[in-house]
Amino acid sequence: MTQVVGVREFRAGLADFIASAEPVAVTRHGVTVGWFIPTPTDREAEIASLRSAAQALDELLTKHGVQPDEVVAEFKAARAGQA
Repeated sequence: MTQVVGVREFRAGLADFIASAEPVAVTRHGVTVGWFIPTPTDREAEIASLRSAAQALDELLTKHGVQPDEVVAEFKAARAGQA
């Protein structure tokens, strides 16, 4: 069964609703204004994917002779130029 909560209750319990697997109908003055449908995640798969991406980036930087400090310095310079 779908849980129905008011906006204030939803805001106050957001962390619990995110951790839940059940959809929630969010109401204002008794009228449904939206639905929250949590998306289950596989944290281990996400971490493995990030590690794989980091390894691929390291390999590309090494292959092209780029030092991570150079990338950081370029990023900071570009960011300072946008301010």
